[in-house]
Amino acid sequence: MNPTLYAVRLGLRRGWTEFRQSVTSPGDIIYYLFLGGVFLTVLFFMRNSTVEGTDLSLATLTMPSMIGGLLAFQALGGAAFALAAEREDGTLLRARTVPQGLVGYIAGRVLGIALSTLLTLVIILVPSVFLFDDLMTGDLAKWLNLVWVLALGLLATLPIGLIIGAMVKNPRGANTWGIFPTMGLMAISGIFYPITSLAGWLQGIAQLFPVYWVGLGTRAALLPDAAVAVELGDSWRRPMTAVVLLAWAVVALVIAPRVLGRTVRGETGSKVEARQQEALKRVG
Repeated sequence: MNPTLYAVRLGLRRGWTEFRQSVTSPGDIIYYLFLGGVFLTVLFFMRNSTVEGTDLSLATLTMPSMIGGLLAFQALGGAAFALAAEREDGTLLRARTVPQGLVGYIAGRVLGIALSTLLTLVIILVPSVFLFDDLMTGDLAKWLNLVWVLALGLLATLPIGLIIGAMVKNPRGANTWGIFPTMGLMAISGIFYPITSLAGWLQGIAQLFPVYWVGLGTRAALLPDAAVAVELGDSWRRPMTAVVLLAWAVVALVIAPRVLGRTVRGETGSKVEARQQEALKRVG
């Protein structure tokens, strides 16, 4: 078997094993349920408010946006934090000592984060189908729309998270350059309220990044046509969503292996030990 394909296979097996361990761990299960419960609780209390210009409840309009925003947050911020932590503890250095180890590491990490992200989305989506009547859940075409948006959304955001995680020195840097900026983008990307209520220059900035397009795509997949009235240009812009997310995915997937390769080549035992000592000082 080709060494690269073999490494990918081993990496995917590792990612699947880690995910299985996660869903059988009481601590991780509590985390998944808690995170989903927080989102559902917020949506439940929003159910009696309506969006100006439509008959839709604010909860119905916000739920698909939260699905898209959470995907971006988990994939981008989560990947950055996970890679920074594993760089600090020497996991990346150990991957370098194995033939095609970096390829296997990336494959496993991508699959693990993607599966955990999708599990969180399912925990939110399934109860929402029963809580909010206006969601378009009886249309197969809508579900297929949701599938390709989520797939492209993961491809567009996960590699960016890996790039950020490879460039920062420690998990705190991942918070500064990964998690916090993602939260800022969510705030201006129509995730929590219609983007049309924001200033024009903020709308322009939001449309440069994949977070907005993932949220738009999930809204297009799950909301009735009447909801398009609160979107820019009164349009779901599905072709543009696909083009932008695909462009981000291609660019990020090209850059990510190079950045990770350069990071791994620069790793040494002394650097890992120095970071671990620094981490112990922070804890102390």
